[in-house]
Amino acid sequence: QVQLVESGGGLVQFGGSLRLSCAASGSIFSGLVMGWHRQAPGKQREFVASITSRSITNYPDSVKGRFTISRDNAKNTVFLQMSSLKPEDTAVYYCTAIVVSTGNIYWGQGTQVTVSS
Repeated sequence: QVQLVESGGGLVQFGGSLRLSCAASGSIFSGLVMGWHRQAPGKQREFVASITSRSITNYPDSVKGRFTISRDNAKNTVFLQMSSLKPEDTAVYYCTAIVVSTGNIYWGQGTQVTVSS
């Protein structure tokens, strides 16, 4: 079992920045691919970013160049730095962890990000 606790969501103005954090426990952090997904009201959940234990990152075009994912392996924490935020970034953001050895996926409880225009 992997437990994930997100923090850092909130209300920000158009063009502003916000940093999300996610603390993981219950598994060896280096064995996890960490990531973020989001779900806006009335829309399907979508992939936002991922990072491997060797810090190889991946982003969809919708956030590339604006969002940066990073991880602190010593603190078992992953971050999502979001800048140039747009109203369409408004969503509940979920931290995810994939256990490489088993393929199991774990989700955090989510944190709300609201971007005002």
